[in-house]
Amino acid sequence: MDQAEYWYAIASVLLFFKMFAISAYQGFHRIGKLTFKIPEDAAFVGREPAEEELPQVQRAARAWLNDLENIPVFLALGVAYIWVEATSGMAPWLFMVFTAARYLHTLFYLGGIQPWRTVAYAVGVVCMFIMSFQILYALP
Repeated sequence: MDQAEYWYAIASVLLFFKMFAISAYQGFHRIGKLTFKIPEDAAFVGREPAEEELPQVQRAARAWLNDLENIPVFLALGVAYIWVEATSGMAPWLFMVFTAARYLHTLFYLGGIQPWRTVAYAVGVVCMFIMSFQILYALP
């Protein structure tokens, strides 16, 4: 397996685990406090629906939405990066730095830590721009 393919596969799996963890985090807080906004979920545990989501769930949902704005673009760029055989020596750095930045972004988002949340976000975006330039450079 090509070095770029290997690191793309690792990054994809790690990003899946991270996104799954955000879902589990939301479930942990909902179940732990038996607080559900959706009527059938509340009824399932014999409660009335909550007026609004718990603050932890709201924050995690916003982190999840930010992932949905960034991770699919990264995954698409990663496929293009491999297809055009862009610089494979940079792949481990770009793919893993992006992945680490997304992990850190989530941790900083859940903890309400600025400016580090923005720094982590920016690092991920820079990785995607570098990937984009590498893809364009590799085209005939």
